[in-house]
Amino acid sequence: MTAPVITIDGPAGSGKGTISQRVAAALGWHLLDSGALYRLVGVALMRDGGAPEEEARAARLAGQMDVVFEPVGERTVVWLNGDDVTEAIRTEVASAMSSRMGAIPAVRSALLARQRAFAQAPGLVADGRDMGTVVFPQAPLKIFLTASAEERAQRRHKQLKAKGESVNIADLLRDLQARDERDSQRAVSPLVAAEDAVIVDTTGIGIDDVTERVLLLARQRGLA
Repeated sequence: MTAPVITIDGPAGSGKGTISQRVAAALGWHLLDSGALYRLVGVALMRDGGAPEEEARAARLAGQMDVVFEPVGERTVVWLNGDDVTEAIRTEVASAMSSRMGAIPAVRSALLARQRAFAQAPGLVADGRDMGTVVFPQAPLKIFLTASAEERAQRRHKQLKAKGESVNIADLLRDLQARDERDSQRAVSPLVAAEDAVIVDTTGIGIDDVTERVLLLARQRGLA
């Protein structure tokens, strides 16, 4: 590892994306949103006219796609092969495709080196589902965020409503539970906490409090 890494893993809606962004900003470190890479593979596959079951095609695109994460103020603009896909990768369709792409061993293999290359000085906060178990197993601090499925569905519902999308919370809950099962049962890199990860249940806890807890752990381990 070329730089210290803090991994923040967890299921969909656990808050890992928001917490990772805040921790990275507080430390002045780089940020890896690994979920965005899998969403990008799904978007690239759809744009190429492919279907989720076309695993070889998905793996080829994963290895070929030109991706740029461009910080602009407090947001990150995501470019895929020269196109701004920042909003496209945050749709429910892209989210579902991400989980499907993440279950393909050849896609995970194609993205592994790309993810590890994000570890650059002064440090990296890596957000995902297998950051602490597979991508950065030697990371000095591993966090595993969790929350009840009901609360995670409520959070997602709130996010989508803020974007003006019409969604049914019962459908969101059902989709989250299905995704949890798919992510935790897949043969390669299943969603599971690393043995040395700190488990943080975010149910009923505010973003600021969770962020401070992670930063406190970072300070305790000499990372901040």
